[in-house]
Order: sequence, then structure tokens, then C-alpha cells
Amino acid sequence: MKYLVFILVAMLQCLSMKAQELNCTVRINHSQVQGTNNGIFETLEKEIAAFMNNRAWTDLQYGKEERVNCTMNFTIKQYKPDNNHFTGELQFQVTRPVYNASYNTTVFSRRDTEISFDYVEHEPLEFNETNMDNNLTALLAYYAYLFIGLDLDTFSPKGGTDILHMVESIVNNAQALSEPGWKAFGNNKNRHAIINDYMETSMEPFREMMYKYHRQGLDEMASNVDRGRTAITESIELLKEAYDSKPLSLLPQIFTDYKRDELVNIYRGHGNAKEKEAVYETLLKINASQNMEWKKIQK
Repeated sequence: MKYLVFILVAMLQCLSMKAQELNCTVRINHSQVQGTNNGIFETLEKEIAAFMNNRAWTDLQYGKEERVNCTMNFTIKQYKPDNNHFTGELQFQVTRPVYNASYNTTVFSRRDTEISFDYVEHEPLEFNETNMDNNLTALLAYYAYLFIGLDLDTFSPKGGTDILHMVESIVNNAQALSEPGWKAFGNNKNRHAIINDYMETSMEPFREMMYKYHRQGLDEMASNVDRGRTAITESIELLKEAYDSKPLSLLPQIFTDYKRDELVNIYRGHGNAKEKEAVYETLLKINASQNMEWKKIQK
């Protein structure tokens, strides 16, 4: 009987582990805050990591090796012990392995400059989507679902749709929060703008590009470099289509910023002149500030 109970407990633990989707590394830099006990920042770092990694965010089943790799680097610029208030910014990155290669590619990377929240040391982090009254857990949940949804989009066409709808729901419910970063017309870089752009109908070519670039492009290069690069060239055309459809969206430029070195390495010394020139012209149109790098593609 005890043996059966042990087996059942082990099976439940295994199922619980498989449900956890994120492998998130959390770091908190508080060097700008002087005269404060470091303990609260260490506790906060551990609590955020546990909140992101130990929670089952979806009904999907993930093996340990399938978890979404991500990093969240918080820079705390101000901390007020009298009211437990923190302000700063967040640099985050989502990566995924490339099939049959010892290489991880960046799926998305961005800096959120509007981080503001209250936190009492050792107080449990709780998230309630329908009654959103805690800005810290709201923004953590936003990024958890965003990371998972973006990752799924790279494995199947618009595969993260259901999860990304959760991101939209969080943004809508967070409109009542007083902290910055959520407002529908706050600015074109905030949390609302990012998910709104990504899910907008006119930006569907961008989502199609995410799949073609990663799954049909990078993942194919280990077995057939030319076929993989051809798919990536086709994905750049989709990126151009998204940019032309909505020139004010920042997503195409953001993509070319964090994919810059990767794109240069894919084409420099490879492919035909016509292909390279077409890619160069598109990238220059989207992100002229990186022209010196894009020129390397032509070589």
C-alpha cells in the first residue's frame, strides 16, 4: 500500500513538473539604491523566479527540456522603504534552441522602462486575472504569457494565439491600475502597444514571419543550409510586408535590432547577389540606423 502511494505521489509530481512552462533566470540590479539592506532585493529576486518558474501558466504539457528559456534583468533605480515602492526598468529576452545545432536564437528582446510596483518582503506573490490589484504580479503574468506565446509562434503558424489572448486580457484588466506601462494610448513602446501591434490583423505577416524564419529557416539549416536560408529570405519579405502595412509599428525594427548579428552571419559570404541585395534593401528600409552592419550582407 505504501508502495502504491509512493508511485501515485511520484506520478503527480512528474505531471506537475511537466506543466511548468518557463525556465526563467531573474536578476535584480540594485546598485543605484544606496543605504538599503540587500536582503529585500535578494528575497524579491527569489520570489519573482519562483513565481515565474513554479507556476503552471497553461494547460499545455512541457517536458523539462521543452521549457521556454528567458531572462528578466531588473534594474531598480529607486526604492522607498516607507511605502515599499520600487521603480526601475526591465531588460528581458526570450530564446529557443535551433534544431540539431548547439545554438540558441533570440525570439524576442526588449527593454521596459516603466517598471513600478509595491512589494513587502516575504509577502506571497499572488495573481488574480479578474481582480488585478497588484502591479508586480500583473506585469510578471503579462511577460510569462508573452514569453510562452511568442515561443509557440516560432514552432507552428500563429501557434501562440490562445496564450497571447491571455496577454491581451491582462492588458485590458490592467487599465485600472495607476502604475505606468498599461495605458492604451500611453506611448507606442509600452506593454499595451507591444501586444496590440503583435495581434493586430495588419501585422499578421509579422507573426507568419516568426514561424517561417525560425521553424522553416533556422531549424532547417542544420540539414540543408541553402533551403533554410531561402526560407529566411522569404520570411524577410513577410517582415517587409508587415512594415509596409503598418510603418508606425516598432516590431519590425525591434526584430532587426536583436536579430542583427544573426542576419549578417546568415548572408555574409553566402547566397547569390540578387538574394543578398533584396535582403539588404529591406533591412535598410526598416532599420537604417544599422546600415553599417547591413552592408556586411552584401559581401
